[in-house]
Amino acid sequence: MISDKMKDFVQSSSAIRAMFEEGKRLAGIYGAENVYDFSLGNPSVEPPIQIKDALIEVLNEENPNFVHGYMNNSGYEDVREKIALSLNHRFETNFSSKNIIMTVGAAGGLNVIFKSLLNPGDEVITFAPFFGEYRNYVGNYDATLVTVPPNTKDFQPDLDEFEKRITEKTKALIVNSPNNPTGVVYSEEIIKRLAEILEKKQKEYSSSIYLISDEPYRELVYDNVEVPYLTKYYKNTIVGYSFSKSLSLPGERIGYLVIPDEVEDSEDIVSAANVANRILGFVNAPSLMQRAVSRCLDASVNIDVYNQNRELLYNSLISYGYECVKPQGAFYLFVKALEEDDKKFSEAAKKHNILIVPGSSFGCPGYVRIAYCVDYDMIRRSLPGFKKLAEEYGK
Repeated sequence: MISDKMKDFVQSSSAIRAMFEEGKRLAGIYGAENVYDFSLGNPSVEPPIQIKDALIEVLNEENPNFVHGYMNNSGYEDVREKIALSLNHRFETNFSSKNIIMTVGAAGGLNVIFKSLLNPGDEVITFAPFFGEYRNYVGNYDATLVTVPPNTKDFQPDLDEFEKRITEKTKALIVNSPNNPTGVVYSEEIIKRLAEILEKKQKEYSSSIYLISDEPYRELVYDNVEVPYLTKYYKNTIVGYSFSKSLSLPGERIGYLVIPDEVEDSEDIVSAANVANRILGFVNAPSLMQRAVSRCLDASVNIDVYNQNRELLYNSLISYGYECVKPQGAFYLFVKALEEDDKKFSEAAKKHNILIVPGSSFGCPGYVRIAYCVDYDMIRRSLPGFKKLAEEYGK
């Protein structure tokens, strides 16, 4: 019999994955071209050609036992040094290889840092709407996720409500900007105020409160929007990054943690994260992908494709009567459902073979997430269905 904790996890299993599986079922009935699956944030833009070239170069030029062998749990030192130098160049930081830990994607990195920091009964705060797996990641270590209610006006964090939720049990705050599911980028003004609140509360409780910045969408921004690099605003900041979206490599599970020297007990945290990497079963991040991405730190995907999708879908839905804050980054629209029950609304959309994810999966009922990292022509074909759906609700 499975554990009681896993029973809970199974019962609350991801609605996103469930909708993805439903899409495959419907495609078998109606044909893939007649099913409009907006459920999963799976990049539709191909990886840059530099990735393929780098993989071939690594295999042709580097010693096979070195490429495929064990290394330090933090990852290859030269890879970490290249990443540190790249970050220093881009964000005027001062990192070195000892501040970087290569991880099995952002999800692996978050589990490593939570394993390193959390005791049973600790609290981790996040702003709704949030990536639903945060609750499971925190629960893995018998801590509690505390949710700040959403500010549905513009989906910037509600800092007054945030401050009220900080207690002596607060160990960390996790933020995600550009945000999944809203696509909103947290402004520099918000980040500065957030840092002030955290500094004040650390003094009040004589404790360390860590700001964990989950950044898989950092490079996916539009309209020249700037994404603040949070280590520059608050000393106790730890960054989790993934190449899954920026280089269209979600299946390769490659990312890293940044643990700056300024973080309180940084040496202990780095040591703990290395042990966590090992005992969680990762041992180290995928070796071949470490070698490859280190050669591609200046590469990028063509975000013009996502922007074209964003413009078509956003402008069309607004013209049909839907309400949505226009996303500044990532590849999602977070649209107000046309009835109070977002799950029922998602079922109504399914009648038009449109698959979307209820906002309650992200801690924000009454909304739905639409992933536009899909084929442009699929969006175009789906629009009559979205229009009919709106008409059914009197729009």
